[in-house]
Amino acid sequence: MSQPSIAPRVRLQTTGTVLMIRPVAFCSNPETAGSNAFQRPPGVVSPDVEQAAALEEFDGLVAALRAAGVRVIVEEDTPEPHTPDSIFPNNWISFHADGDIVLYPMMAPSRRGERRPDIVERLATVHGFKIAEVIDLSANEAQGRFLESTGSMVFDRLGRVAYACLSPRTDLDLLAEFGRRFDYEPVAFAAADADGVPIYHTNVMMAVGEGFAVLCADAICAGVQREAVIGRLNASGHEVVTISHEQMASFAGNMLALAAADGGQLLAMSARAESCLDDAQRAALTRYARIVSAPIDNIEDTAGGSVRCMLAEVHLPRRD
Repeated sequence: MSQPSIAPRVRLQTTGTVLMIRPVAFCSNPETAGSNAFQRPPGVVSPDVEQAAALEEFDGLVAALRAAGVRVIVEEDTPEPHTPDSIFPNNWISFHADGDIVLYPMMAPSRRGERRPDIVERLATVHGFKIAEVIDLSANEAQGRFLESTGSMVFDRLGRVAYACLSPRTDLDLLAEFGRRFDYEPVAFAAADADGVPIYHTNVMMAVGEGFAVLCADAICAGVQREAVIGRLNASGHEVVTISHEQMASFAGNMLALAAADGGQLLAMSARAESCLDDAQRAALTRYARIVSAPIDNIEDTAGGSVRCMLAEVHLPRRD
């Protein structure tokens, strides 16, 4: 396995470029349903219907982001291998400002085929990004250790903190190894939904932007762990905007802060997430960012993920 580059790491929280994967066979995945309480059980809706609706929603989100000035790199999914969750690339790859790319171990076997070297290659040859090193952590799958990228970890890139709620998809020891290797302080905690079911990915319950964070604080075990997460966010200069369990269930935690062309921030989320915000929450968030949203109800219901899951933010430097 290759070692990370030793060049000083550039610390930028947001980017104006995202990678998205246009689906060809999107449907509810039986391999992920057991650990994802946000997901509709497979078989409730025809896969053909799920795919057709997802394609329309995907294209609508791409259009909304591009209209807001975000550079969206769209890659087409492939029919084989069958990867029903390929619409969520943020779980298998992360991009870093020093040119490093990290590939991650995935719990569901059907999701491992989402890792595509051809996409990595085109980022350099077609899209003009400079890649220093590709670091592949996927060998951990053989030991049953998983860490699903920015699904498992919510990065404070400026403060070098990786927030992670532990689940079958987020291994504590592998999280610690990631932190040591890539210079991130891990802040690990347990979190559950209103029914006490463990939350499968950290990015459905929290988001970190420049100057603010969104957090379902009630989902974190009361006491030391909850205080530690809120305290760490406050200490690094983030205004914490709390959301309820009910709002988390509407994907109000699954947001992504992006860089706007004018130097400000955008905050990408689904129409469902935006509609559940109250006036105080909206006012707090719009002090920092302009909201960009699109309806993706079918994608959310079918696969239990939302807009942030669909966006792999590209922090790579440009070639000279």
